[in-house]
Amino acid sequence: MSPILNLAEVELAPLPAPFAPTGAAAAHYAPQLARLASRLGSDRLGANLIALAPGKRAFPFHSHRASDELFYVLSGCGELRYGTQTYPIRAGDFIACPAGGPETAHQIHNSGATELRYLAIGTNASPDIVEYPDVRQFRAHAGGPGETGFEIVASLDRTADYWALPEE
Repeated sequence: MSPILNLAEVELAPLPAPFAPTGAAAAHYAPQLARLASRLGSDRLGANLIALAPGKRAFPFHSHRASDELFYVLSGCGELRYGTQTYPIRAGDFIACPAGGPETAHQIHNSGATELRYLAIGTNASPDIVEYPDVRQFRAHAGGPGETGFEIVASLDRTADYWALPEE
């Protein structure tokens, strides 16, 4: 396998059915992406090419507790929502979103008139907890391709009893 992949030769595709937004969310989130690092054999570092049509976002506002993410804007312009701030972004911008809590939550939005295209690079830490501050939810996941793992999405507004006994 060659360790080189040319971005001009990759095909973008929508998220596959189990991960694609549905219902009202589909009007807001519509990333077209190509997985890059996994095609080159990288397991601990992920990289995706992402394209967003005007008005669209790739993913909900979120932070990772264990994974760092970097973004490099290739073309177009938009906005980065980061913590409590919003920043304009454009071609040539390099963005760091380190692991953390709501203060490092982030989301890229194409607020421009043309396609926004960028590279998303991140550590594939496992396990990881992803927090969604806008909706007070989190996702915990562990495992990677070919591994037995788990994933759960839960609300921060609902608690479970750690000492709950199973029904007999």
